[in-house]
Amino acid sequence: MRRLRKVKVVATLGPASNDYQTIRALFEAGADVFRLNMSHGSHDEIAARHAIIRQIEADTGRAVAVLVDLQGPKLRVGTFARGEEELEDGRNFRLDLDPAQGDARRVSLPHPEIFQVLEPGAELLVNDGRIRLRVDDCGKDFAECTVMVGGTISNRKGVNVPDVVLPLAALSDKDREDLIFACELGVDWIALSFVQRAADVTEARELVAGRAAVLSKIEKPAGVKAFAEILAASDGIMVARGDLGVELPVQNLPPIQKRLVRQCRAAAKPVIVATQMLESMIDSPVPTRAEVSDVATAIYEGADAVMLSAESAAGAYPVEAVTTMNNVAIEVEGDPTYREVIDSSRRIRHETVADGIVAAAREIAETTDIKAICCFTESGTTAALVARERPHLPIIALASQPATARRLCLTWGTHCVVTDTPVERFKMAVVSAARAARHYGFATAEDQIVVTAGVPFNVPGTTNILRVAPCDERLIYRAELE
Repeated sequence: MRRLRKVKVVATLGPASNDYQTIRALFEAGADVFRLNMSHGSHDEIAARHAIIRQIEADTGRAVAVLVDLQGPKLRVGTFARGEEELEDGRNFRLDLDPAQGDARRVSLPHPEIFQVLEPGAELLVNDGRIRLRVDDCGKDFAECTVMVGGTISNRKGVNVPDVVLPLAALSDKDREDLIFACELGVDWIALSFVQRAADVTEARELVAGRAAVLSKIEKPAGVKAFAEILAASDGIMVARGDLGVELPVQNLPPIQKRLVRQCRAAAKPVIVATQMLESMIDSPVPTRAEVSDVATAIYEGADAVMLSAESAAGAYPVEAVTTMNNVAIEVEGDPTYREVIDSSRRIRHETVADGIVAAAREIAETTDIKAICCFTESGTTAALVARERPHLPIIALASQPATARRLCLTWGTHCVVTDTPVERFKMAVVSAARAARHYGFATAEDQIVVTAGVPFNVPGTTNILRVAPCDERLIYRAELE
């Protein structure tokens, strides 16, 4: 099950991908990580999909990551007496805490925390930005607005408030219940929605208590402004361009995406580019050319993963969507320009022994006849640092803990292997690496590999040794005797 590309593919599961045969087909087409969306599906449904993924993992012998995406707080208007109303440009419209059904002049907005921070001049976006309201006057329980862009408003449409940091925690009561459920289930990544500040991540980490890695979704302008602090507090990032594109001018998205991806690369933390990547494939077996270019752009930037949402969860062509993503990645990574872009964008400050070891591993591997870089990793740090270098060669990440191997499925370029037994001597580490390289088709007995590890073993953060080794273990033992 060796992949022929280094960027990872995340596929969301849903009604269109709900059984063993379909999920297995998605995996074989190229899905490395499966996303379970807590906004859609009961705990029983999520648990059933998780069990199928773990069965596929057992049947194929390859680590598979499971990412649970928490819903986050949802801001919505109330209901209308007639179900919907038409708002005209230039008219007045009021939002308030009155639970009475709305009409063409007002509707309930049952979120007092919004009114606490609103100021005249602020914008409110309704129904994914299709309706835009400007706040003219406001108080603790109301906002008098002018309709800047009108349209049809109906029951419980979502509201975005791009101009202020809302006094809302990233975790709702539902999110806390879902997070505890997901950790007990044994998922590998928890994705947090509505992250505005590093404190949102800290709260989630305390609840997770090390049972999963924590990934922050950047989908609000406040999250972009506080990105450095959020990145430092997170294990990974998702550039969630859907809500971000609603709350920011759409032309701002490309430079923000590029900037966030580069910051994640420098920090050696995986980054997913998500939302509407192959949107037309919900209904069509082939994507648009613009969508293919969008996926390619994320890959050229060096993103760790690209993600499918409704395309694989609810679309008519889920397997075709993953196949397309896989094929685009293979084609892009085979382009000489890809290596030029990746190599020229490598801006890494080597400040530790581990930094120097992985940089040397890449340089040796790329200047000699080496077939793969093999790294032993207890926590995943060594593999992440090797991946940060974006080497030309495959990365084989060997871990004694299945949880570590699964989490690394989201990291660029890594082929994750769970070792049968913990390694305590470096010689046996080299032997295990050589066997893995041969077994998975990365090398033959006549080839050489680079092996990195930390001594003493099984201690996180001790990457301090590098060796060029033959793939023939008889030669390894012979060298040891000499």
